[in-house]
Amino acid sequence: MVYDITDLRFFVTITGSGSLAEAARRLDVTPSAVSQRLRHLEAKLGMSLAQRSTRRFVLTEEGALFRDGVTRVLGDLDQLIEALRERSGEVAGTLNVGGPLGFGRRHLAPAIADFHAAHPQLKVALTLGDALSASDAGRFDLLVHIGALPDSSMVAYPLAPNNRFICAAPAYLARQPAPRDPKELAGHQCIVLRENNEDVSLWRFQRRRQEVAVRVPALLSSNDGEVVKQWALAGKGLFVRSEWDVAQQLAAGELVRVLPEWSLPNADVVAIASPRAAMSRRATLFLSFLQARFQPVPPWRRDLAGAPGAVRARRS
Repeated sequence: MVYDITDLRFFVTITGSGSLAEAARRLDVTPSAVSQRLRHLEAKLGMSLAQRSTRRFVLTEEGALFRDGVTRVLGDLDQLIEALRERSGEVAGTLNVGGPLGFGRRHLAPAIADFHAAHPQLKVALTLGDALSASDAGRFDLLVHIGALPDSSMVAYPLAPNNRFICAAPAYLARQPAPRDPKELAGHQCIVLRENNEDVSLWRFQRRRQEVAVRVPALLSSNDGEVVKQWALAGKGLFVRSEWDVAQQLAAGELVRVLPEWSLPNADVVAIASPRAAMSRRATLFLSFLQARFQPVPPWRRDLAGAPGAVRARRS
């Protein structure tokens, strides 16, 4: 029996979705349409591929074998088509990119727009979300990640250095003089960002060979980095944020870096990919494009270099 390739791609999509509702959202159809199409595919095969409920579904043993085989077949087909297009110099197909919300809006989306202008036949699907982690890399051609990589099986490609700073608005520092030592943070109002299941109220510092960990009072907290920054700009307290996010405000004098002689753990920007498959040509080209855009000096460090009484970022 001949199977429609769209059925195969449909099945791979729903197996990576976790639920019929999420599969319907990704495919832009109703959940009932997803369920009906899955039943139609099972009828063609003469076997059950998944046990499902309204909230989730679990592949049967046959479903898992079918998914793995179809993934290989589609991967081989995509590589063949891309190789044929490459012979004519065309960059086409769909580039799936993931990244964090704030960085994605400010830096990744404009980069994709410029890359697409050079390759108009290419389709690009950008997914942004602060809940994305390194374990999601298999869903994308490239996943842009900021900070440490807990999963060593992923292949990481450096994009840009990115330090983290403690900052506050001048209005706050007018009320509360800047701390001269990390231990003085216990007496300050602090704003924390809840992310990545980290112990966000434990701030770690290093100066030469000296290391200090301070438990700060988290008077305000949010899971949204933009909210945290707006609170700090309003003079509500001290906060820790990546230099890519605060460089413009530091250059404009809207924020002031405190404890500049102490460093916090780096949160460098990398692109990660699953090691299970060779990177496509479109992904390789986009990776090279990002590296050229952010290296050797990323745009946020150019902002910092122009600040009066410039704040100097530590070398990574």
